[in-house]
Amino acid sequence: MAEKIVMPQLGESVTEGTISKWLVNIGDKVNKYDPVCEVITDKVNAEVPSTVSGTITEIVVPEDETVAVGTLICWIVVEDQAVTPVEAKMSDLAHNECAHGVTNDVTNDMTTQAAMQPRYSPAVLKLAQEHNLDLSQVQGSGIAGRITRHDVLEMLQGQRQAVATSVPTSELPSKPSQPIKSAREMPKPSISVDALSTTANAPLHQADETIPITAIHKTTAKRMVKSKEEIPHAWLMVECDVTNLVRYRGQIKEEFKRKEGVHLTYLPFFIKSVVEALKEFPALNSQWADDHMIVKKSVHISIAVANDVALFVPVIKDADQKNILGLAKAVDDLVKKTKDGRLTLEDITGGTFTINNTGSFGSILSAPIINPPQVAILSVEAIVKRPIVIDNMIAIRDMMNICLSLDHRVLNGLVCGRFLKSVKQKIESYGTDTDTGLYS
Repeated sequence: MAEKIVMPQLGESVTEGTISKWLVNIGDKVNKYDPVCEVITDKVNAEVPSTVSGTITEIVVPEDETVAVGTLICWIVVEDQAVTPVEAKMSDLAHNECAHGVTNDVTNDMTTQAAMQPRYSPAVLKLAQEHNLDLSQVQGSGIAGRITRHDVLEMLQGQRQAVATSVPTSELPSKPSQPIKSAREMPKPSISVDALSTTANAPLHQADETIPITAIHKTTAKRMVKSKEEIPHAWLMVECDVTNLVRYRGQIKEEFKRKEGVHLTYLPFFIKSVVEALKEFPALNSQWADDHMIVKKSVHISIAVANDVALFVPVIKDADQKNILGLAKAVDDLVKKTKDGRLTLEDITGGTFTINNTGSFGSILSAPIINPPQVAILSVEAIVKRPIVIDNMIAIRDMMNICLSLDHRVLNGLVCGRFLKSVKQKIESYGTDTDTGLYS
């Protein structure tokens, strides 16, 4: 019997998801719980597991297509029952119809009709209806010739010609019959098309390269635009003298690597300082919820980590319960998972405050965008040697800037200034003569 795999609900309030990559092909055999595809939502990215063991017989939703939670995305037939989805569905239909006295001829006609009917995603149907586009003129570039939203946009923008052959369009909702128009004869796309894709207006030269926007890029862009549109950002910066920390780390890092098996970077010291300051100023460890604030009891630190494909924000859970060693191991584990593409839903959800280590690639100043529903994000910048005046004398010190973006609906400059001052004092307190909390 054919089994459905549907778009799962990957998180609270998540209503839709985008198939970013299929991990299987038609004809592949899978075991129960094997991942079949990768899905991106506005909150997470995750793998969708198979609910049964069997053979993939049809992939319904192509890559980069966004569908609602609960939408059928592929068919799987259990072992030794490999029939096509259409056959399986019509078999069930035939059983029901026969029970009501309908003849086999009717069933056969319906089987033939169903097999000839192409399927379109909701996004493709919506675009076609908005612009009176006959989908039978569109050559699909998706799996098994399926028409994608990108195909429709190119037709509307006159970037491709209509195909000569036609296929039935009976699945389209009824619209007044209109003569078929070629791409050249079609009216100019309305403003809604430009809103969906502005690349058509970008001047291209012969040496230019066009790179398709992936689903994860779209998700990141959507979240960042939403953050800047809805959150009134304000920004503060202070500088820290990390000379003592640099000296201390230099003395112990080789032994630490030999004993613990992980590199001792500066980031665990910064995370520990921030976590301790969040305990003093819990308003920064809160969330905005329209008509109220939620001050979070747990301290789960999100850290921004990028690989060659995109930016991810995995989470160190209960960071306030870890020492420097525990934080170093947690950072090392999450960075490796990000680079290897092994992050799970659990790894990337639940963050209450974000730290962005922009200094790792040489930045000395930044204004990071808040990761909603959090209310603040802190960036730690590059450590650079600079001449500093101390007691009316010039000294060469290791200096670093720390920058804080805050949600001005929730936080003000006073509490955030005090928070930054506390973080600065804690970072500057690390040294060879202090208890650094390395193992305690």
